Amino acid sequence: MVEQLFINAVGPDGQPLELAVADGRFAAIGPDLPRTEGAALVDLGGQLVLPGFVDGHIHLDKSFVGDRWHPHRPAQTLRERLAIEKQELAAAPSIVERADALVAQAAAFGTVAMRSHVDVDATTGLDNLHAVNAVHERWRGIVDIELVAFPQAGVMSCPGTAEVLEAAMRQGAQVVGGIDPDTLDGDSKGQLDVVFGIAERHGAKVDIHLHEPGLGGIEQLRRIAERTRALSMEGRVAVSHAYSLGEVDEAQVDRIAAVLADAGVAIMTNAPGDRPFPPVRRLRAAGVEVFMGNDNIRDAWWPYGNGDMLQRAMLLGYRSGFHTDEDLCMALKMATGASARVIGLQGYGLAAGNEATFLVLDAPNAAAAVAGVPCRRRIVRRGRFVQDAV
Repeated sequence: MVEQLFINAVGPDGQPLELAVADGRFAAIGPDLPRTEGAALVDLGGQLVLPGFVDGHIHLDKSFVGDRWHPHRPAQTLRERLAIEKQELAAAPSIVERADALVAQAAAFGTVAMRSHVDVDATTGLDNLHAVNAVHERWRGIVDIELVAFPQAGVMSCPGTAEVLEAAMRQGAQVVGGIDPDTLDGDSKGQLDVVFGIAERHGAKVDIHLHEPGLGGIEQLRRIAERTRALSMEGRVAVSHAYSLGEVDEAQVDRIAAVLADAGVAIMTNAPGDRPFPPVRRLRAAGVEVFMGNDNIRDAWWPYGNGDMLQRAMLLGYRSGFHTDEDLCMALKMATGASARVIGLQGYGLAAGNEATFLVLDAPNAAAAVAGVPCRRRIVRRGRFVQDAV
């Protein structure tokens, strides 16, 4: 039996939309639904309805959200940056406090799920994973958090990390991470052997940070795609950042895009402000699943970010030169459906049978929302308003 009927709304395309809810799920969605006796009518006043946001890449254990302001400290090398990070985090509140504050902030903007990379290596052990997993449990049923065991310090170059990664999969992580197999570890084959070997043994997914530049980065993408096909892991492997895709010519992009699409390897970008990044439109046209995340938010790596995936979609559109409604909606899809597919989120989106969780914003359509990033949002969770966002 329909319990709530949300009327006078518009969908992402700007067309009239009504949403019927029963038992916390969408019973029907359409432009003119029949009135059901006993159903509460909720007039949305012509506002836009969108699915909740999905952050495909975030670092909950690193952020200073919930703490004092930390002025950014420059670093010349990756190792120097890692040392600064350890110093700053040692003087910060607990991971649980900071991660909880960041999840709360992201949820207030409308995020309903995220993939969090969590530092796991021979020096850190599993402490960060246990802390973020505790936050995951605290937010269960509100924000779905998928955990990546992320070897920030390297795999082959940090002896003992392979064993810690293996242990992480037994203690809550669902995704095996990796990082720059060649330029950081100096042993591409060795790192990929470890990462894909653990994933195969545990039936886990893979998500590798790849900052390697130019043609070397393209060749690394090819190796990752080959491993993916060999293990029949299509749709279960992602590469985060893949800056090299923005550093080579179009012919190189087209060739590797065909390889990635064939292997079902997804690409994550956060549209970083200080370097080239993957050409989103070209990759998606080739059939590559390109999704989006905030990445680092107010931490030792950079001072920017607030957890708002709609703002992130705007930044991606801005940096990509997206002007048409079609392109702006593409940016939004990367922050919603595309990220949801990579994470494997079930019962998500504006469709009958799915959980009736959605956002209500003051915008005429999805393209306008991306371009203007309206601040005030209302969140409906399982058919009921839960809070005003900001």
